[in-house]
Amino acid sequence: MTPSTPYDHLPEFDPTEPVKIDPLDRKNLLDRYYPDYRTDHKSTLMVGPNAGDIVPDEIAEILQSRSLLGKGRSNEIPAQPDIEVDLLIIGGGGAGMTAAIFAQESGARVLLATKLRVGDSNTVMAEGGIQVALGEDDSPVQHFKDAYRGGHFTGDPELLSVLVKEGPDIIGWLIRKGVLFDRDPTGNLSLRKGGGTTRHRLISAKDYTGLEIIRVLKEDLLNSGVTIWEFSPAVELLQGPEGSCAGAILRDVDNGSLKWVKAKSVLLATGGTGRLHIGSFATSNHFGATGDGLVMSYRLGARLVNMESFQYHPTGVIYPSEMAGMLITEAVRGAGARMFNAHGKRFVPELETRDVVAAAIIRECEEGRGVRTPSGHSGVYLDLTSIDRDMGEGTVARRFPNIVKLMGKHQVDCTVQPILVYPTLHYQNGGVSVDVSGHTSIPGLYVAGEVSGGVHGKNRLMGNSLLEVFVYGRRVGLIASQESSARKPFSWHEVSLGHVSRFEADLEKEFPGTPLSEAPVLFPDYRKHPDNTMA
Repeated sequence: MTPSTPYDHLPEFDPTEPVKIDPLDRKNLLDRYYPDYRTDHKSTLMVGPNAGDIVPDEIAEILQSRSLLGKGRSNEIPAQPDIEVDLLIIGGGGAGMTAAIFAQESGARVLLATKLRVGDSNTVMAEGGIQVALGEDDSPVQHFKDAYRGGHFTGDPELLSVLVKEGPDIIGWLIRKGVLFDRDPTGNLSLRKGGGTTRHRLISAKDYTGLEIIRVLKEDLLNSGVTIWEFSPAVELLQGPEGSCAGAILRDVDNGSLKWVKAKSVLLATGGTGRLHIGSFATSNHFGATGDGLVMSYRLGARLVNMESFQYHPTGVIYPSEMAGMLITEAVRGAGARMFNAHGKRFVPELETRDVVAAAIIRECEEGRGVRTPSGHSGVYLDLTSIDRDMGEGTVARRFPNIVKLMGKHQVDCTVQPILVYPTLHYQNGGVSVDVSGHTSIPGLYVAGEVSGGVHGKNRLMGNSLLEVFVYGRRVGLIASQESSARKPFSWHEVSLGHVSRFEADLEKEFPGTPLSEAPVLFPDYRKHPDNTMA
């Protein structure tokens, strides 16, 4: 007998508009159903700069971890570094690539070290587009208002102000580099609407915006003269005089050897933590998103902000199960796709902020109005067919070809069938505390991209992360390279791993005899264990 599927008994979809959510209902919905606000699966940090903060269990585990170097190796510094540079950039996604291009142009000696290949990152997987104030009825001020309100007024106003002001210029730079954004019939950039916004300001390259941008930037980077070490993840930062950052230790993935880098400045662009599967959620994140920069900077003494806050994108595929976590861009809802529960009822305005939509989906599933899958999970229907009805036959295939292709490979034709979705772990709202120049509390240590915290506050609007990657990648890359030349020279003999020894001593004092994990994780472990759980 053929197993039943969520498509065997589709309800009749009622297109009636869902009731708007008032502020009190919104608060109650988030408090009860959104993972950030729940008290389960949380731990209190006992060691480090953020001791006393409550964070998800998975974040506590990597922050309160032992070094990959092993016990007693904190004094094993080689006689000479393997390489000496002005600026070491750790991370080869959008922020790291952009920073490297601009730093090299400014005359700095730059080494870009990346865990996998250059471009392998969350940036390349971004689908929906970039928000930027380009419309005649729009402005950076209006963009700021939307983003600040979308983050529940918890974002850093100074960081957000820089983001929206410098956005139009960085888009101009990308276009001059050759990025092919979508155009309207008049030849102007096509502007669309995202959730939680009051203006059409989303620009995109169909539904593979990140891929298109990385296509262009990778070629530019490879021709820039920047020294690139691929398959070389960082495992520990090095401490210099007066607690500064003086470089890093990298591991060669091919042979496991360590490479020691002395640098006047270090820029972390290591991305987020999606592959830790916080709260056991599926994730849309790239394989390398394991929070490495958080671990290394925390041991060195950098303070983190908003590490209790993550974004669970409302529409991740939940069926077929082998596609779990694959993102269905918010742009489909901006184009008119609608969501229905198992009874065929719309239950939340589709263009509410992401956290509200995600919480509403979780509510429908937990209260029995979700659609069951053969694997025992639940989701709701995301119907793209309304886009073709409203905007003309073929619109879905033309505007979202990647989604159509990927779903089609699994026998789901989303031009005629709904997609079954459930929230997927998507973005790390918090990160290392920085100022508008990317400075951390550690001299010589800079941060850009998703590993930083504060720009978005406790919720992010669609398209603002791609903008952040390039705005702050350029800005911090330039500042770090320029300030490196003014940094007081130091010798290799002044470099140490004393901070690692002190951190592990604090761990031993707080958790005597406890077998703690080692981190950075570097790569998630998906092997099946005897208890049949996932690592």
